[in-house]
Amino acid sequence: MQRFLVKLLINAVALWLTTLIVTGLTLEPFAPGETLQIVLTFLVVAFIFGVVNGVVGNTIRIVAFPIYILTLGLIALVVNALLLLIVSWISGLLGFGLFVDGFWAGFWGAIVLGIISWFISLFLRPALRENRKA
Repeated sequence: MQRFLVKLLINAVALWLTTLIVTGLTLEPFAPGETLQIVLTFLVVAFIFGVVNGVVGNTIRIVAFPIYILTLGLIALVVNALLLLIVSWISGLLGFGLFVDGFWAGFWGAIVLGIISWFISLFLRPALRENRKA
């Protein structure tokens, strides 16, 4: 359970930094103004992103495995952009959350999000391993 919460926090922080860096990615909190609502919105969007990535992303990766081989994995950039667009669509249904202004904003957002998540997890990975042993 602790690993899940840490990964959720990593994704939330990475989403926050990505919305600051990439133009075209915006976050609309469920209640305007207060910091707590913004943080909770990032946590909800990170949860949605994790579910979409886990279910839809893995299904696409399994089905499109030959395409991954043919493109030497470059199709993963397109798939990750589409996953961000799906998260944006689900957020739009909820009326709050992450909004992506188009494919290219999703494309660059997916690249930045992946790099930031990887970088943050590099520092937290030793802590996760220590907690796993206990």
